[in-house]
This record gives sequence, structure tokens and C-alpha cells, in this order.
Amino acid sequence: MKIQNNTRLIVLGSSSIYRKELLQRLQIPFETSHPEINETPLLNESPAETARRLAEAKARAVAKTHPQALIIGSDQVAALGDVPLGKPLNHQNAVKQLQLVRGKEVVFHTALCLYNSAIDRLQVRVIPYHVKFRPLSDQQIENYLHKEQPYHCAGSAKSEGLGIALIERMTGDDPNGLIGLPLIALIDMLAVEGVEII
Repeated sequence: MKIQNNTRLIVLGSSSIYRKELLQRLQIPFETSHPEINETPLLNESPAETARRLAEAKARAVAKTHPQALIIGSDQVAALGDVPLGKPLNHQNAVKQLQLVRGKEVVFHTALCLYNSAIDRLQVRVIPYHVKFRPLSDQQIENYLHKEQPYHCAGSAKSEGLGIALIERMTGDDPNGLIGLPLIALIDMLAVEGVEII
């Protein structure tokens, strides 16, 4: 059965304003719920595996209070090779992170989970996005951080803002994934659940 105007409850399992803004682009009604989970990576877990596990964990955590919903969980782990790059949280860490990645390619692994809690059906995908940073000077790094202060962004840059000036090139299937929610994959997943966007 195709559902238009979405009579089924859709819940975004995230407190991220960026993910909320992205989901609003699809013009479907949804609620948000903040999942309480431990986001610490496991020993010997790859960045993609961490993102996948956490996206699923977020969706399942929200399902405890929404047993009849379509729940969207998403998580992103940036990595330089096999080295994960977390949120810097402060200026000093952001400077170190941008110095580390300048002139190099970082892969942003964005995991997306759509969980139908009514029938315990799970769809999960990890969508990589490759970002090559310019060979930035220390002064350019300082200039950028003072202007945008992206201390809650993995990789210390907001590509949807001034952070685009740090980037030499980007390649991947869905630029929305870089911001935090791969909408192209989500549209496919919703279609499996009978929810048509247009």
C-alpha cells in the first residue's frame, strides 16, 4: 500500500538541527526524539562499522518509546585512513584536526537506519563521502575557525557553510550525507515501507 501524506508516524532519532533541516526538505510530517546511547567506538571497530552500529542503536533506542513508527537513525564518523576524527569540541582540538587533514582526503562514513518498529524490520546502509582538503596554512585555519567555530562537526568543517573554502574536491553519491542525513538512500528506504515522497 502506498502512503502519501504519511499517515504513519515517522520519527527522526536525533537532536541534530542539521539532520532535522535536511529531513524537512522532503516535506513530510515527522517528530524528533533524542536517543540516549553510548557513542564510544568499540575496540578494533572500523569507522564505517562504528557509524552503522550507532545508527541502528539510535533507532532501536527511540523504538522503546515509539513501538508503532518508522524510525530514522543516523550517525557519521569521519576518518583519515583508519583514524577516526571526532567532533573537536574546542578551538585547540579543531586546529590540530585541520592541520592533520590539510592536503589529504577524509572519508565521511554516514550510516542511515530506517527501523519499522511495528514489525521489527531494519534497513541499514553506510554511505561514504570523500572530501579532499586544500593544503591550508595555519593562518587560513585560524581565520576559518574564528569565523565559523565548527566545534560540533566531525572533521572541524561545515561544508554547507564557509567550510566549503577549505575543500579542494568532494566525491560521493549524496552530498546530503556529508551534512549528516543521506536523503537519496532514505527516499529508497521509505519506499520499501510504502511511503512515497512524491
